[in-house]
Amino acid sequence: MNMIYAIDLSLKPTTFDLWHVCLAGTVVLLALILIVLLLTMLVSLVRCKKKPTVQHVQQVAPTPAPEPVVKIVEKIVEVEKLVYAPAPEPVILKESTPDAALQLLGLLQKEARFIDFIKEDITSYNDADIGIAARVVHEGCNKAINEHFTLAPVRSEQEGEKITLPQGFDAAAVRLTGNIVGSAPFTGTLIHKGWQVTSIRLPKLTQGHNAAILAAAEVEL
Repeated sequence: MNMIYAIDLSLKPTTFDLWHVCLAGTVVLLALILIVLLLTMLVSLVRCKKKPTVQHVQQVAPTPAPEPVVKIVEKIVEVEKLVYAPAPEPVILKESTPDAALQLLGLLQKEARFIDFIKEDITSYNDADIGIAARVVHEGCNKAINEHFTLAPVRSEQEGEKITLPQGFDAAAVRLTGNIVGSAPFTGTLIHKGWQVTSIRLPKLTQGHNAAILAAAEVEL
């Protein structure tokens, strides 16, 4: 005889034992795990959506245009100039030959007996005698200078006149004195006009001539 059992799902348990407590706890735990998994999946989806957006912005951002080849070459040349700049040339001091100076002294001695006057002990002479000798030396020196040199003033202005020296003036031709403050242009009073040689006409020396002999010794027979 077959027996059929019918289960009534609407029935409620009349007792609440330990088994029912464990079952309820398991259901709650599974529900929490399911909620955590859903939240994790949601956060992952949000992050995945943000990453492509940032990459897209980076790709769309304009890149700086490359410098022209001409500018690059100019920069390379400038760097080479800085690295391989030649060292400044050393200052070479030019040695002057003594022949011209000795020749000039010889001319002054010949025309004005200049060396005799300079080397003479004048302490025993009075001012009148010295003045007469100085006049002779002055005339002879003037003759020698005018015959062999052409002189001209450095500045054309009159002495005592106000002049202005611009920036970059020749410091070898004009010497500043007094209270020198700041930089050019300078305005001051011309104290001395200066002298410069424009041409030289020294006689040529013969071969074997000893220019160190300014005046030959004289022997009377």
